[in-house]
Amino acid sequence: MPEKRMNSGHRLFIELQNPYEYSSLPTHKKIQNWAETAYQQAKECSITLRFVDQKEGFELNQSYRNKKDATNILSFIFDPPVLPQGVMLEEPLHLGDLVICLPVIEAEAKEQHKSLEQHCAHLIVHGMLHLQGYDHIEEQQAQQMETLETHILEKLGYPDPYLNP
Repeated sequence: MPEKRMNSGHRLFIELQNPYEYSSLPTHKKIQNWAETAYQQAKECSITLRFVDQKEGFELNQSYRNKKDATNILSFIFDPPVLPQGVMLEEPLHLGDLVICLPVIEAEAKEQHKSLEQHCAHLIVHGMLHLQGYDHIEEQQAQQMETLETHILEKLGYPDPYLNP
């Protein structure tokens, strides 16, 4: 069952899904802080953040990216409906969905000599930037996105994720 949190005082509402009942996840408060710090817009909106297992991560990565393995994070930007003129949405705009494959990020954190919390913070910041239109396909885009990620993570108290330990 999804854990829906609509926290007053926040401009970003997060529906946290943990269908595999992982006990090692960061707290909702930390996740909220990471995502909201990376959120660059003033308007209220929502995201869905789902933590998945290796099998679901593989299936999603294969279906949407035609890749033959699970990846650490997938970002799905929400394409809002076109509304008739004068029709207003009652709910905040949905920015999109982030899907994190916990077994993959646990292995990556260990391999990179980082804590799971540090790696998860980085990936949530990374995913939030994707949901806002940032990308890293071209070198210039990658440098801009990495610089912004590093700045946000520094603000959150985490080291540069791109430095080798």
